[in-house]
Amino acid sequence: MRRAQIHILRARLPRCLAILLSSAIVLAGAFAAPEEEPIAPIPAGRPIDSPKAALGERLFHDPRLSHGDVVACASCHTLAEGGDDGRTRSVAANGALLDFNAPTVFNVALNFRLNWRGNFRTLEEQNAAVLLDAQLMGTNWEELLSKLGTDADYLKAFAEAYRAQPDRENVLDALAVYQRSLVTPDARFDRYLRGEAGAISSEEEEGYRLFKDFGCTACHQGVNVGGNLFQKFGVFANPFDDTPPSDGDLGRFTVTGVESDRHVFRVPSLRNVAVTAPYFHDGRTASLAEAVEIMGRSQLSREIAARDVDLIVKFLGTLTGEHEDRPLAGKAERAPQ
Repeated sequence: MRRAQIHILRARLPRCLAILLSSAIVLAGAFAAPEEEPIAPIPAGRPIDSPKAALGERLFHDPRLSHGDVVACASCHTLAEGGDDGRTRSVAANGALLDFNAPTVFNVALNFRLNWRGNFRTLEEQNAAVLLDAQLMGTNWEELLSKLGTDADYLKAFAEAYRAQPDRENVLDALAVYQRSLVTPDARFDRYLRGEAGAISSEEEEGYRLFKDFGCTACHQGVNVGGNLFQKFGVFANPFDDTPPSDGDLGRFTVTGVESDRHVFRVPSLRNVAVTAPYFHDGRTASLAEAVEIMGRSQLSREIAARDVDLIVKFLGTLTGEHEDRPLAGKAERAPQ
């Protein structure tokens, strides 16, 4: 009800009812729901099909899924650290550098699209492309299924999980089931959102306030603190002036051919960002503080003061969650390799 309408209503009511109306308005304000937080905690206890997840875990770590038995999915997604490979850009099967920095596999199922260009909608679709891509795992289904079909342990595991022999569909499903299990709940910030006193420090809480006040949550929000929309890298300042151009810098333009998609990428999740350096699609910096400064200039058109950068970095450190009941390991600023 608008303020002017309230005043008119008060004037037309007997004094006793007007007092009751005023009291009700005050009480309603006192018990109003708090402002909704832009970030939501990761739900705990996601149900996972154990036989399929166990099979998917084995496949994920098996280099025999690649041509020549050279690399596994885990080669670029190291679960012992941040779920990535710590490199500026990943290395192709032929030893050349790929166009992109490897995103973390943790919480991947919480993204609305996959890869920096968002060119895949499902894990099954992405896994199939990775397996067959000559620059990545370079295999084919005949080769891969032949390997699995001659392994007695795999035959037993597929029979238990799918009541079938290995085939394209159940290989992709097992990998996806396992990847969906790689969530990292119970970050200190999740506990803060649930009301746990002392879960984060006063400086970390101040960093979160700045993160919201500066407008970072326009793109980094929701349960995955990002990963749910596309955005141009370089809204206000061109971040490509000092780097040689590459196809990777074109972003979604290489997928759609639409000019407005040039330099547009899927917004990355900031979950576990403190242990997933280096940053950006091209791994241009291993410093989380520098990454915050770059985002300030390119996305917000502001130079963020050093103290504010430090506070925001402290807040980002509270987004590190747990895998297998242990906080994720990693260095805050791994040197690019």
